[in-house]
Amino acid sequence: MSRLPQQRLASIFWWLASLPVALSLTAAVTASAEAAGLPARPNILVLMAEDLSAHVAVFADPVARTPNLDRLAADGVRFPNTFTTAGVCAPSRAAFITGVHQISLGAQHMRTSTAPRGGYLAVPAPEIKAFPELLRQAGYYTYTDRKLDYQFSGIRAGSGPFTIWDDQGSDSHYRNRRAQQPFFGLINFLSTHESATFKVWSQVRAGNWLGMLVASSALAARTGLADPIAAEDVAVPPYYPDSPAVREEIATLYNNVQVMDAEVGTILAELTTDGLLDNTIIIWTTDHGDALPRAKRELFDSGIRVPMIIRWPERLRPASLDAGTLDTRLISFIDLAPFILELAAIQRPQFLQGRTPFAETPRQYIHASRDRVDEQEDRVRAVRDRQFKYLRYYRPGTPGAYRIAYREAQATMQALWQAQSSGQITPAQAAWFAPRPEEALYDITIDPHELNNLAGNPAYAADLTRLRSELGAWRLRVADLGEISEDDLAQRFWPDGQQPVTAPPIIEVDHNGLLQLQSSTPGASLGYRFDDEDWQLYRAPVALAAGRSLVAKAVRYGWAESSEVRWGGRSAK
Repeated sequence: MSRLPQQRLASIFWWLASLPVALSLTAAVTASAEAAGLPARPNILVLMAEDLSAHVAVFADPVARTPNLDRLAADGVRFPNTFTTAGVCAPSRAAFITGVHQISLGAQHMRTSTAPRGGYLAVPAPEIKAFPELLRQAGYYTYTDRKLDYQFSGIRAGSGPFTIWDDQGSDSHYRNRRAQQPFFGLINFLSTHESATFKVWSQVRAGNWLGMLVASSALAARTGLADPIAAEDVAVPPYYPDSPAVREEIATLYNNVQVMDAEVGTILAELTTDGLLDNTIIIWTTDHGDALPRAKRELFDSGIRVPMIIRWPERLRPASLDAGTLDTRLISFIDLAPFILELAAIQRPQFLQGRTPFAETPRQYIHASRDRVDEQEDRVRAVRDRQFKYLRYYRPGTPGAYRIAYREAQATMQALWQAQSSGQITPAQAAWFAPRPEEALYDITIDPHELNNLAGNPAYAADLTRLRSELGAWRLRVADLGEISEDDLAQRFWPDGQQPVTAPPIIEVDHNGLLQLQSSTPGASLGYRFDDEDWQLYRAPVALAAGRSLVAKAVRYGWAESSEVRWGGRSAK
């Protein structure tokens, strides 16, 4: 395989030749970077484990065995106070990919495409674009693997807007890009997913063949570990029964982490072999908290607090940050889109709700939300600062421990149900099963498991009032759609259950003889290809060589793609 070096001069020439439309957006930042002797367009790679809290050795977990992440952290900076906007994947990923809270997108219910009363897709406001599309617009080669799950897509590659990624699927890779083209990649690690903790036989019995495949693959990978973690080695949180089955499941989670860590090691080795490590910024994190009950799907810290490591090449790392250090600032997942765009010297779009993590004024609050999860209706909102977590329950009197069919396969969930039904449940475990209040307030510094509700304690009245007010202001600021029923929301997006279809592009010849594409659908993204070549994102008028044809189509997020329109070759339509 040929090596793809990232010489700065060639990269700049490629960019100038292919992106005249982007020059006005990035010239100032690029000029300052060149003046400092830095590459203008670094590669950016996001490595995202699924369903995982901070079970990494360098995040002070004494059980974890993560040599590759430890090495990444030694060259980078650890951010232990990073928070997702939801405790479950699809809403969290919708916020991550857009830089907008899922409750502003209508993407808050888990999951839109498999809603119990009929699937639909969220339709973001016309101006909202996934940040990889903005990177692609600016000349980056963008690629991801088999996982999408943005709520305006299905779960798998190929189910979302075709304009976001140059390449997607199991064979996608930065090596498929044009020579010298900077890349952005998003790689997901299914090895730590909730389903990877399942017993294979449980998925066979349930008829869940996809779950069976994931569980089988995970079992095979764990079998190959040289030094697996044993059940007696793990610590059991107070909200779980300390039983052999629970310990075994927690050990399985840790061993899945070992598998994921090895996969990270393979990627780092590829970057090193290809000579790209010194011009690639790597962000490793997870899409929400642990794969186990009372973590995944919840707004406790076990569900939304995630580890993050950012490794800059030494010459690109901010002067205020030293390699191998721990940075405790608060970071929200909606901050990652503006951060990544800033790394690529792309002007910040106005629709973004996040802020770059390294802004002069530190973030004071983290916000998160929970709505329908699988077959269970719910609505919870949360705000957190460095000391306190405030939760507002809009369905008071209902228990936290809902019956959700998917997680019934977990041994820990079964152990909790058994303890609850037998009356042998401890107070720490019973709290999740109890009717929820309208409000809860936790002092995270002394109660990290969020078991002691202080909302009724007069000593904390001022903090309760402050966080209650902040939550209300935030909900107004981001235009929380949670008060609209999901049926009405789905009707708004897909009237009468029918997916709207994007209008086909209009192709015109401009005064320079170039082909110009437009769409009458507000917010539609446009793409084209020459003859049978790969689809390209439309950025500026296109030259068409004699004898060739151009095919164009359009898509608005959440809508069906338009029909294709052809120009040249056979005929113009």
